Amino acid sequence: MAEEFASPALSTGVRRAALPVTTFVQASTSAAVIGPTVAAPLLLERLHLGPAAVGMFVALVYLGAMVATQIGAFGVRRWGPIRTSQLSLLSCAVGLALLATPLLPLVVLGSVLIGLGYGPITPASSQMLARTTDPRHYALVFSIKQTGVPLGGVIAGLMVPALVAVGGAVGALLGTAALCVLAAVSAAPLARALDRDRDRGAPWPRPHQVLAPARLVASHSVLRAVALCSFVFSMVQVSLTSYMVSFLTRDLVWTLAAAGGALAASQVAGVVARIGWGYVADRWLGPRRMLLGLALGMTACGLLMPLLGPTSPAALVVALLCLYGGTAVGWNGVYLATVARVAPAGQAGTATAGTLFFTFFGVVIGPPIFGATGTALGALGPAFALLALPLAGGVWLLARARWR
Repeated sequence: MAEEFASPALSTGVRRAALPVTTFVQASTSAAVIGPTVAAPLLLERLHLGPAAVGMFVALVYLGAMVATQIGAFGVRRWGPIRTSQLSLLSCAVGLALLATPLLPLVVLGSVLIGLGYGPITPASSQMLARTTDPRHYALVFSIKQTGVPLGGVIAGLMVPALVAVGGAVGALLGTAALCVLAAVSAAPLARALDRDRDRGAPWPRPHQVLAPARLVASHSVLRAVALCSFVFSMVQVSLTSYMVSFLTRDLVWTLAAAGGALAASQVAGVVARIGWGYVADRWLGPRRMLLGLALGMTACGLLMPLLGPTSPAALVVALLCLYGGTAVGWNGVYLATVARVAPAGQAGTATAGTLFFTFFGVVIGPPIFGATGTALGALGPAFALLALPLAGGVWLLARARWR
């Protein structure tokens, strides 16, 4: 990693611009994923589907992301991280446009396209930041970049209800697509510097090579432990962000605007927490103890969710959701910094892609199970409490792993 940071080919301006650009790109793709879940009540009504369809949407998105993350590592090598990010953003924009149609087959295709666009973003940005960041500040810088995920939730929580009021669900989806296009344009000035080392002749992977990043992670003890923990944590994170609006509007009888505001507040908490956890991990606790504390925090918040009801004070509900967001959304920066720190030299992007295969697999299976559980129980609150079971597995993994 240190050799990558010491590269004299990158100017000070490029180094300074890499973090804000990657954060904006991450926020835009995150908004593309979360935005449709905010507009879910209207979209489900148009398609005559029940709330469990939200979980199927998320599963389709991250199924596409699982595949795209593995291929994305090769795309970064062939096109460079900036061009790969731009193509990913355009894929998200097209997917959102297809979600705006009333035809279920096109909605399914659009969901997959959003996932294909979302998957390569993190490997591309990790490759950029590994080249432009002092390794002593990895956890903090990667945590700041990963604030783009909850920032996307803030954007979706505030922008989508406002756009729905003006142009309906279709207007909200197209507005989010326009944000992705804007992010693609904003990244263009860095292409010459950061895509300079791309290999135009790099071959696309053969079928047996597609999972090479995942095999790299599986062969590395620390990467394997972190990846398996991310599998559990991602189940909790995306279940929370995908179903929060439905939980508040159905179980607590809140309005869509109020629920969107609560989602935005929880994501703001996640933004602040990601930076804070990265600083604490760098200075005091280290990654294992930091992630262990976050797992325990997620568990406690989930167990409190069934206690909320229509008569619960709004301030109390928002406070709990902010605590939940600070833990369930705040772990990613520490996780990605750990991956970049321990990855073999020059393979930060590949290692990130490999760990994200496990992360996205948790997202694929988590929300559908969560949605089905909530439907079976007749309420989503108890389903949040049951997330304590996989979290116990994550605590066990962290406690038993032999970290060096």
